Amino acid sequence: MLTLEFVSWCCIVFTIWMFSTGLADLRRMVSGNSTDNIQFLPFLSTAINNLGWLYYGQLKSDWTLMTVNSIGATLQMCYILAYLYFSTEKVQVAAKVTFAGAILTTVYLYFSILISDPVNRLNQLGLICSAFTISMYLSPLADLAKIIRTRSTKCLSFSLTVATILTSTSWTLYGLQMSDYYIVVPNVPGILTSLVRFYLFWSFSSGQEKYAYRPVQA
Repeated sequence: MLTLEFVSWCCIVFTIWMFSTGLADLRRMVSGNSTDNIQFLPFLSTAINNLGWLYYGQLKSDWTLMTVNSIGATLQMCYILAYLYFSTEKVQVAAKVTFAGAILTTVYLYFSILISDPVNRLNQLGLICSAFTISMYLSPLADLAKIIRTRSTKCLSFSLTVATILTSTSWTLYGLQMSDYYIVVPNVPGILTSLVRFYLFWSFSSGQEKYAYRPVQA
């Protein structure tokens, strides 16, 4: 049986690898001095997800969750700042970041002030984080119709798919060992959607460059 410490380190290594796939977009922004063909929403949604799980990890005193999501949130903030700097639509990007910050602040105040029971607070936060993570894992499926129509996987990243299935599997095993189904449940879709992506790569393999960035996390 895999030890908890081994699974924990797998979660840390694979998740950071998954988050670091955004460095390719960062290099393209810097080298091209532009954000053309780079999506902003994945950076912002992943940052929100990281901060939610970081808060959850703090409430549980779970160093694995706190370590991974601290690093993840820092990386996403770097991507967001770079995108804001190189974007020609700075006002719109800043407005989205401000709106997300307002939502996060409201949620934090809700749990800090209105939910006094620690168990209830943990359960409600875990449910919200799980639902948000599931939505992120399922979002790439919106590209299925385009992939099938064009018979091309250019809009998918193979390296990110590998990182995602390893990350999702690690977190699923970690959640099972911790008996935390708020961690287990949202990572199962990550495994399933990664398998779907692998099938698409096998069916519609393309020699073209793949650089879509669609992250997620525990």
